[in-house]
Amino acid sequence: MKKNVLVIAMFAIAVLFSNETTAQKFGGLDKSPADIAMYRTKAGPVMKVIYSRPQLKGRTVASLTPAGKVWRVGANESTEVTFYKNVYFGGKSVKAGTYTMYAIPGKSDWTIIISSKLHTWGSGSYKKANDVVRVKAKVSKGDKAVEAFSIAYSRNGDVYFGWGNTIVSTTVK
Repeated sequence: MKKNVLVIAMFAIAVLFSNETTAQKFGGLDKSPADIAMYRTKAGPVMKVIYSRPQLKGRTVASLTPAGKVWRVGANESTEVTFYKNVYFGGKSVKAGTYTMYAIPGKSDWTIIISSKLHTWGSGSYKKANDVVRVKAKVSKGDKAVEAFSIAYSRNGDVYFGWGNTIVSTTVK
């Protein structure tokens, strides 16, 4: 009996001082939260983009997406795009599958890059040799500023990338 009480007491002390029993510590909200932009038609899903949404917070789009330099189209992990069927993205053929998306910002147009290299962080691991397609996307100016980088679709398959007053658009068909 004394032996059982001693074992129970030792166990209770071990539990009391063990890190294993303390609550898991979770971080706060990500400064650039992840989001998903899905394009569906009556026939089913066409395109899904998983990306992080950086915010301007008083900065300019041009300072965060320097002209002529590869950008990851968002923040954190590189942006991932899945095409659920063979499509024409920006007028160029892309086979169904999952890819990484990058952009090279410019004044009147951006080059949108679909890359075969998956599971990368940022644009530091971008290699031109992995390009599947590069398409030109038109730049226009929006009426209302968009604080957090956003991706949206129109009913007819136009894809819009919006941030600040910058709107970049191309098509998926």
